[in-house]
Amino acid sequence: MTVTHIPPLPVRDTSAGRALSPMLTRLAEERATGVLVREHGTLYLAEGRVVHAESPCSPGLDVLLTAHGTLATAAWQQAAAHCTGPSQAAELLLDSGKLPSGALELCHLDALYDAGFFTLAPSSAPGRFRYDNGPRLGPLPSVPVVALERETLRRRLLLHRLWPDPATDSAPLIRADPVTAAPVTPRQRAVLDRVDGIRSATGIARDLGRQAFHTLVDVRRLAAAGHLVAAHPTVPAPAPAHPPPVTDPDIALLKRLRDALEAL
Repeated sequence: MTVTHIPPLPVRDTSAGRALSPMLTRLAEERATGVLVREHGTLYLAEGRVVHAESPCSPGLDVLLTAHGTLATAAWQQAAAHCTGPSQAAELLLDSGKLPSGALELCHLDALYDAGFFTLAPSSAPGRFRYDNGPRLGPLPSVPVVALERETLRRRLLLHRLWPDPATDSAPLIRADPVTAAPVTPRQRAVLDRVDGIRSATGIARDLGRQAFHTLVDVRRLAAAGHLVAAHPTVPAPAPAHPPPVTDPDIALLKRLRDALEAL
């Protein structure tokens, strides 16, 4: 489906200067250990540091490891069957020598910052923290809370500078007819080829096995170039009311003449 591209007016980013999570800041100062559940994701803390993050908007560590051949899907499934979470499964694969430590650390940090970005998004509900002795600082790298918040703010600002309308971040996407044939990179072409009016940016990221934030960057650049727009649901028009029958012969004649002229 193609539509004529009409760029929306820029909107001001009002969230970049606000504190992301006062609760998270307090937990970091307490050196707390446990699980912080927010509207768009979950952060796992150990001694006040973020050791793992999950969000339904972001592909997990398993997707990033298996999508491009770093790890066989069967190997991950076998490890996950004996563990209670993705971090434990990754550590098991590391200890067994099935996964290089460098590749695991890189994918782990990619997944953590990616899911953390969505988890710290503005929400309409307060977060909930459960103190727990489960998460510990293990062999995988952890991240200070201040570093995660700083990176999240940097990413928000980058997206706003690329294209200030956030509608393309979460809505289904449709192709558009750009005013000029702006070229696209191979990476952007892979995203554009999956725009079908059904998938959102995060769905495309999961399909490609890429970080969701990086896909948002590609989507906003494509939106700025006029290649795609957010699909807004259409509200069906109400059924027209049936007019009362016309009884005046002069009015009836005029209506027949009008209908005949409109049919020409």
